[in-house]
Amino acid sequence: MPLPERRKGEAHEAFLDRCMGEEVMVREYPDPKQRRAVCERQAEARAEGALELLSEPGALEIEAAAAEGDGQAALPHFTMVAYTGGPMRIAGWRYPVVVDLAGLAIPSQNRPIRFGHDASAGVGHTDAIRVTGGRLIATGVVSRHTDAAREVVASAKNGFPWQASIGVRVEEVEFVKAGQRVRVNGRHLAGPVNVVRRATLGEISFVDLGADAGARVSVAASASEERHAMDETQTDVTQETEKGTDPVQADGGAEPQPKKPEAPTEPEGATDPPPEPSTVTAAAATDDLPDPVSDIRSRAAAETQRIAAIRKICAGARPDIEAKAIGEGWDGTRTELEVLRASRPKAPAAHVPERGVTGGVLEAACMLTAGLAKPEEHCEEQALDLAAKRFRGGIGLQELLLEAAWANGYTGRNFRASREVLRYAFAQDIAAAGYSTIDIGGILSGVSNKFLLEGFYSVERVWRNICAVRNVSDFKTVTSYRLVGADTYKPVAPGGELKHGTLGEESYTNKADTYGLLLAIDRRDVINDDLGAITSVPRKLGRGSGLKINDVFWTVFLDNSGFFKTANKNYITGADTALTVDGLTKAEVKFLEQVDADGKPIGLMPQVLLVPTALSAIATTLQKSLEIRDTTADTKYPIANPHQGKFRAEVSRYLANTQYTGASAKAWYLLASPADLPVIEVAFLNGQESPTIETAEADFNRLGVQMRGYHDFGCALQDPKGGVKAKGEN
Repeated sequence: MPLPERRKGEAHEAFLDRCMGEEVMVREYPDPKQRRAVCERQAEARAEGALELLSEPGALEIEAAAAEGDGQAALPHFTMVAYTGGPMRIAGWRYPVVVDLAGLAIPSQNRPIRFGHDASAGVGHTDAIRVTGGRLIATGVVSRHTDAAREVVASAKNGFPWQASIGVRVEEVEFVKAGQRVRVNGRHLAGPVNVVRRATLGEISFVDLGADAGARVSVAASASEERHAMDETQTDVTQETEKGTDPVQADGGAEPQPKKPEAPTEPEGATDPPPEPSTVTAAAATDDLPDPVSDIRSRAAAETQRIAAIRKICAGARPDIEAKAIGEGWDGTRTELEVLRASRPKAPAAHVPERGVTGGVLEAACMLTAGLAKPEEHCEEQALDLAAKRFRGGIGLQELLLEAAWANGYTGRNFRASREVLRYAFAQDIAAAGYSTIDIGGILSGVSNKFLLEGFYSVERVWRNICAVRNVSDFKTVTSYRLVGADTYKPVAPGGELKHGTLGEESYTNKADTYGLLLAIDRRDVINDDLGAITSVPRKLGRGSGLKINDVFWTVFLDNSGFFKTANKNYITGADTALTVDGLTKAEVKFLEQVDADGKPIGLMPQVLLVPTALSAIATTLQKSLEIRDTTADTKYPIANPHQGKFRAEVSRYLANTQYTGASAKAWYLLASPADLPVIEVAFLNGQESPTIETAEADFNRLGVQMRGYHDFGCALQDPKGGVKAKGEN
């Protein structure tokens, strides 16, 4: 029976108090001590990360078999209906729970059998587990040589009605609301109810009290030699089943037995049948088993003597050793040895300050202090833990530079000699033999890059959605060619010879250039111990790079009078080119009429609708709306939108900005996918799409730390057939 889900931040004792008050727990375990023991045991399973669902124990049939005919003793064995497939009331679940046996995974036929779901109280193991008739049936052997195993067998002989309970790991749960019905395990159930659709069987336990009255277990053992069998742990598996049920053999197969006629299928409104009453039978014992009560008494006496001996040795002078010895089960000899060791004189203790500061720890401290989101994605867990422990109140810029300088051999104790600290921190002309040097420039660059990207991605990035990207290895002009004329497949003649294609004369060029900026953290930031300087400066550098790539890109794209023109058949003008249903239809037709050098269709469909901010609303309407209502004059009927879902709308504020040649608040574009036929291309050096930042000590004529950011890229228009421009007159 599982405990409730532990709430975030809930203390252990508060969690146990809440569990102790659960209505189901109070009803099933009226004894507070027993109830707390159950809560403690299952709370440990929760702490290990396992979401366990322990079924409520069901009725258990106990039966003792006669002695074996050949005179050999046999270990006890059992056959159980571990779960009947019906709903259960479980602590922590507001509504009843039913385990769908069709989704129950059984890892192996050998699963542990325990006492009260306690891992330390083993009883035996199963040798066969089956799901049949909407029930979970298992057979096995009482194979453990434990007090729990002896208690189960002894109590069974005395006629105690043991019951069964399963423990499963829940993986998927379906909640059926009130007023709804669901069919599970061959029966109809009315909501509200929780249906465990997927779970994994963990173990099965003997318990003494439960509510699943249909679940039962039969335990059989040789009566005349039962004690010998338990002591020698010999195994002889036999099986018995209740008349009319499906027996399960030790090899997992089913032994044919006569069955009761199956009841007709339940109608939709039928309720669950009442559980079958449990039956208990027991044969009279001919031999006495070891008395568990006497065994408990003898162990209690031995424990009392051990504690008394420990207290006598410690004599109240060593309460710490006394408590540890009692709690960990020490004997008198070990306790006496520990007391003797503690009484020896100790050498004077020397306090050595914790160093162990590495570049990774300093970088983690900077990210924690600056409040970077999800620092665990950028730093190792060990470095984060040490940084949080070492720099509890956060790290300042001066402290960061001092830690790096100390690691590189600096012997000063403060930041007064700032020039000397910077020289050691950046390891300039420093003979660092014997020191584990720290690269403060690398640390600052690593931290700064995280905030550089934050600034870079904070500006508009529509350009990235409408362009092709090229990777170049140098700053030379690169040329790309289009296959034209001979790019279609040719018939293959007998013999399988393929004809060669040819490269046409259509070629397009591009080249990367370098753009950069230098900013500095001056001496005032260092003296003010402002760590925020290494986050705000990189943000500015990143934002500057993002603005620059937009500036270069849209300058090239908008200066397109020689690219989008009537001669290229990719430019439309007139009063009917405003962005409307009709205007978009005209642009689409113009795009689809594009042909290659041989006069054949290019075979591509337009996918991107690029508009300025003034046309954002109508572009979104044309992209998403099923109907567009015409409210002019007396015409007020809806018109079906033929372009709904055809194109992806992209809106850029640069298209209408008058600082760029060719800008217009009315013109708009219909473009092919840049992966198919791009109208513009961006080239990045070595594929580096984001800017780079580097940190170093400032020049001699400046005090502080300088940072430089640079970005290598270039933009160029490509194939005119990849898009259509509409002038947008109205």
